[in-house]
Amino acid sequence: MSANLFFWIFIGFIVLEFLLEYYLDALNAKHFNDTPADELQDIFDPSAYRKSQAYKYENYRFSKITSIISLIGVLVLLFIKGFGYLDLFVRQLTENSLLQSLLFFGILLIAGSLFSLPFSYYQTFVIEEKYGFNKSTKKLFFIDQVKSLLLSIVLGGIIGGIIIWLYQLSGRNFWWYAWIFVAVISLLLNMFYTSVFVPLFNKLRPLEEGELRDALQKLANSVDYNLDKIFVIDGSKRSSKANAYFSGFGPKKKVVLYDTLLQDLEPNEITAVLAHEIGHYKRKHIIYNLIISIISTGIMLFLLSLLIDNKMLAEALGATEPSFHIGVIAFGLLFTPISFITGLWSNQLSRKFEYQADCFAKQYHNAADLISGLKKLSKNNLSNLTPHPWYVKVHYSHPTLLQRIQNLSRKNCDK
Repeated sequence: MSANLFFWIFIGFIVLEFLLEYYLDALNAKHFNDTPADELQDIFDPSAYRKSQAYKYENYRFSKITSIISLIGVLVLLFIKGFGYLDLFVRQLTENSLLQSLLFFGILLIAGSLFSLPFSYYQTFVIEEKYGFNKSTKKLFFIDQVKSLLLSIVLGGIIGGIIIWLYQLSGRNFWWYAWIFVAVISLLLNMFYTSVFVPLFNKLRPLEEGELRDALQKLANSVDYNLDKIFVIDGSKRSSKANAYFSGFGPKKKVVLYDTLLQDLEPNEITAVLAHEIGHYKRKHIIYNLIISIISTGIMLFLLSLLIDNKMLAEALGATEPSFHIGVIAFGLLFTPISFITGLWSNQLSRKFEYQADCFAKQYHNAADLISGLKKLSKNNLSNLTPHPWYVKVHYSHPTLLQRIQNLSRKNCDK
């Protein structure tokens, strides 16, 4: 195969992915006006439902614009050999190949952040503001952007630098050592994410004593779960949307509830949500996801090792010779179809886990409270009640609200 053929394969994959996503988005949008199922009729009154439809359409139109602009930007970058020019630029700055790669990725990261900044700003202060979701100030928005960029540079620089160093030491066999290193990092991030990284952006406080805490403690005791790490996060300073999540394992496990969740739901509904989160822990979903992530990372690193020093791939991107950073870009472009397929499987497994966690909540609390809580969250978030099935399969990590209600309503819950 020639470098020119690889170039057009890159173009083909990018365009094909765009067309597929564009088609799925359009297909999904055609169902925005569908009448919700009988089980969902009590969520919105006519006025609120019209508002939810307008919100969906506005996001859909904005997504179309941003995706077209992004496609044009990537295609222009490829056709003008932008990656090749950037490679030449960093080679002129230093002869150290490790620094060349770090500079290459650092420049791309900063450029990408600046490119996406206007879109993020519009999404936050125009669309989210218009529909009452945005609670962030412009000052906080830009502080978040800077913090995120600096964190990406520091963490990416350290992790990426070590992987590049391993490549320089061991050549194509680097993937073994990189795999072990990334697995350790994944474990550490999973254990310490909430305690180390979340406080950089949000304040966490222990859930205070009272009726809710007592109800949650009673639930935890009934399922033999040590509930000494439950926090409330100040999500309301950025958005009115509510959420809850579980992180870590062993002595480092934590349950985090958004303060907006406490405002939107009744104590019995919050207890049902916590039962769902505990269900993820009890069904070992955190461990399974971590194992799957580590295995898939190993496979990806192995495939990367096969292509990392391919001269034709480098030439296809406009570079004069192979390098680690050019190899990573080429691999990312070639990996697009595989990532689409693995994404389908990953989302399907995730939806199965959500069903199991729902069933756990039904078994150890009750289905009615979870259903009413899910309905309130869908209403407050102006969620799409009628997504197209194909769009769900490709993009949804959770079952639709209707699917969850139907599963919870069955005598034999899908475990």
